[in-house]
Amino acid sequence: MKPKSKSKTEKKRWKLLHQYYSYTGFYNFVWQAVKKALPFIILIVAAIYVVNHYYDINAALVHLTETLPAYGVLGFFFISETILGLVPPEIFIAWAGKMDYPWLFLGLLASLSYLGGLVSYYIGHIITKIPKVHNYLEVKMAKQLKNSKKWGGFLIVVGALLPLPFSISCMAAGIIEFPFKNVALYGALRFLRFLIYGLVIFHVF
Repeated sequence: MKPKSKSKTEKKRWKLLHQYYSYTGFYNFVWQAVKKALPFIILIVAAIYVVNHYYDINAALVHLTETLPAYGVLGFFFISETILGLVPPEIFIAWAGKMDYPWLFLGLLASLSYLGGLVSYYIGHIITKIPKVHNYLEVKMAKQLKNSKKWGGFLIVVGALLPLPFSISCMAAGIIEFPFKNVALYGALRFLRFLIYGLVIFHVF
């Protein structure tokens, strides 16, 4: 009887959680965010596909990691993680695996990615100071901003853990003025992602 009672409790908990998300508009917020981002994602993917058809981007990036000194690779990675973050970090993690101290360089990459996200947050904050952008956000996007601020933590967690540009999530958090301390806290999950990638790419398992 106890397992059955526990099962009922879990179902009730999930039902209450679903009702809460529905009531607070979380599902609608996620759908609207995906719907608005989808055209840009498709455009970026299409552009990368076209460029990669004529020019092997991954080979060029691998060549870059092989020719630049360590500080040059780290600097390039930091810039990439600050501005859009479209370069896959896996390439740099694989580069770290070839170094004499792979876990040290993995730690440096994770730290630079995290710091790049925080810098992106301030870039987004600065963007809101542009008069036209500020007016647009305050007048036409007031309702969306309210929901975005409510679920900003979810935005950062997704960007930190999933294979999506972390800097874009942080920049969006800066635009909606999501508290910086929360960005710094949730963004720390970025270290977990690099740890998992390192364990896989370094063939620990």
